[in-house]
Amino acid sequence: MSVTTEASATVSTTRYRPSQRILHWLMAIVIISALVIGLYCSYLTPGVALRRALLDVHKSLGMTALVLIAIRLPLRLSLGEPAYRRPLGGLNHHAARAAHILLYALMILMPLAGYTTSAAGGHDLPWFGLFQWPNLLPLDKGLERTAAGIHEYSAYCLYAVVSLHILAALWHHFFRRDEVLRRML
Repeated sequence: MSVTTEASATVSTTRYRPSQRILHWLMAIVIISALVIGLYCSYLTPGVALRRALLDVHKSLGMTALVLIAIRLPLRLSLGEPAYRRPLGGLNHHAARAAHILLYALMILMPLAGYTTSAAGGHDLPWFGLFQWPNLLPLDKGLERTAAGIHEYSAYCLYAVVSLHILAALWHHFFRRDEVLRRML
C-alpha cells in the first residue's frame, strides 16, 4: 500500500462518511433556520401576513427535518461513528453521548409536536408551497394545546442543546485542538 493510500485510509476511518457529513450539515441548516424563524414568529402578531408566511416556511423546514432524521438515524445506527485517534476522556465521551441522544430525540419530537399542533388545530400543513402534508388527526383543540406546549418547551431545550453542541465543537477545535470537529468537516 502506498503512503498516499495509507494516509487517505487513515483520514477516512477517522472522519464520518460523506453521507453522514452531508446529512449533519444539511440538518444543521434546516434546524437552525427553523429555530430562528420560529423564535421570530413568536414576537409577531398572530394573523399578520408575514407571520403566516414565515410559519409556512417554519412548518416546511420542520417536516424536512423529520424526513431527514428518518434517513439519518438508520444511517447512523448502521454505519456507526469513526474511531478517534486519541480517545476522549470518560466524562467527555459520556457527555457527548448523552447530548447526541438528546439531540436525536428532540429532532424527532419537535417536528412531530409541530405537526400535531397544526393537524389537530385544523391548520395547513404546507411544504414550501409545493404540496400539503396529509392531515392524519381529527380536529382536537385540547391535543393542539398540549402539542403546542410540548413544541414550545422542546424548542427551549433544543436552543440549549444545539448551543452547547456548537460551543463544545468549537471548544474541542480551538482550545483542546483535537479532532472532534474535523471528524464532521
